[in-house]
Amino acid sequence: MLTARLTLDPARPVGPVSRRLFGAFVEHMGRGVYGGIHSPEHPTADENGFRRDVLDLVRELGVSTVRYPGGNFVSGFRWEDSVGPRSQRPVRLNLAWHSTETNEVGLHEFASWLEEVGAELMLAVNLGTRGTLEALDLLEYTNVPAGTELAEQRIRNGRTEPFDVRMWCLGNEMDGPWQLGQLSAEDYGKLASRTAKAMRQVDPDLELVACGSSGAGMPTFGEWERVVLTHAYDDVDFISCHAYYEEKDGDLDSFLASATDTDHFIETVVATADHVQSVRRSPKRMSISFDEWNVWYASRVQSGLPKRIDDWPVAPAISEEAYTVADAVVVGNVLMSLIRHADRVTSASMAQLVNVIAPIAAEPQGPAWRKTTFFPFATTSRLARGVALQVAVDGPSHVTAEHGEVPLVDAAATADADAGTAALFLVNRSQTEEAEVSVDVSALGVGTVEEALTLSDPDPHAANTSEDPARVGLRPNPRATVVDGTLRVTLPPVSWTAVSLR
Repeated sequence: MLTARLTLDPARPVGPVSRRLFGAFVEHMGRGVYGGIHSPEHPTADENGFRRDVLDLVRELGVSTVRYPGGNFVSGFRWEDSVGPRSQRPVRLNLAWHSTETNEVGLHEFASWLEEVGAELMLAVNLGTRGTLEALDLLEYTNVPAGTELAEQRIRNGRTEPFDVRMWCLGNEMDGPWQLGQLSAEDYGKLASRTAKAMRQVDPDLELVACGSSGAGMPTFGEWERVVLTHAYDDVDFISCHAYYEEKDGDLDSFLASATDTDHFIETVVATADHVQSVRRSPKRMSISFDEWNVWYASRVQSGLPKRIDDWPVAPAISEEAYTVADAVVVGNVLMSLIRHADRVTSASMAQLVNVIAPIAAEPQGPAWRKTTFFPFATTSRLARGVALQVAVDGPSHVTAEHGEVPLVDAAATADADAGTAALFLVNRSQTEEAEVSVDVSALGVGTVEEALTLSDPDPHAANTSEDPARVGLRPNPRATVVDGTLRVTLPPVSWTAVSLR
């Protein structure tokens, strides 16, 4: 059995854990919207066509914020298509995912659904094929109370009160050659700065997100952030990060260590942003919006998309991943990385929410159910409160082909002094050995294990399916105890564990 000892320092917290860390992302892609959250023919559909069984699971997931409507989709999107009487909305080509967009679900419908969920709307504007003027028009439509052409149009369309959207993404992945309207860092930085300044003339208190690199593997990573922020640092509040992970060529060891890449990604962007802050002598400290992240077997996507000019299906099945135990362990571990960097990562969006690279599956005319990745997200959202704590891990490591030497046990912790609670999140990356973890929790003022839950399986590639939707889930971990101020817990191989203390 492996052994690891953790050291917590409650006197030096990392920072408060923002509820926005537990955001999600919904794009008009595949069956995420049509056939996912919205399915008028389904037995559970409400009067607006939204599935109530899906809504219940989204609430259970604990999502705080949802980024919408893209994603790659937004760079070809005309927001005007998504408002007004449904019967009059135009049908368009969705170039990002080679499909047909009916615009049956638009801004009003999605915002109303989010109000049912109890989550905040984060809107993305199209800076790919459109620009500053269209962003201003959308802002006027959504946020101005009354008296202008676009505000009155919103009122005529059935929404008297403004949507009052506070957080806005200035485009999406504008460094990517796959993106409609791809720009250089120089051109995007200038456009983001101009658009941010203009939007703040409408509302100076907006929270604005500039596009960072589409991934740490982009050839311009680091330099992109430096150039964009050189132009836009004083105009925006966040720089974005996007990261997706997948098991490649059966290299499970490297895959299980994916969160080490997340750590490096965040720390590189922070260092670059702080360099620009120093050069500009700005008093403002830039935050990170990690507004796309997940396990995604993206290498499989393009080969499965339609190609012909006469083949534009409505809501084709795209990237409906059959998530495994290992996938769920990586998702839980990435969430732990976000918590460890809570002083700078103050917003994040797991991509996506239903069907498409999602924790929730929704069968046509059938049930909705939880994929393996549902469990670490829902549990972390529920338990991670208060402040993030620094955690030092003293334990064994091993060498991976992709990430070099990495610890076999990884951890993150939070504490809420007002509530008298704390939570510890743990991963065992070993494929063969259990790990016994001990940690002195006496300084936290907690001494009772309220609950200990572990996600694991003898087969790390076990998955939930429509035939067996409960194959994988959280199970109580009876090997978690606190004696004389020391928590001891045993972690199975390839597992994610949450321990709640009171």
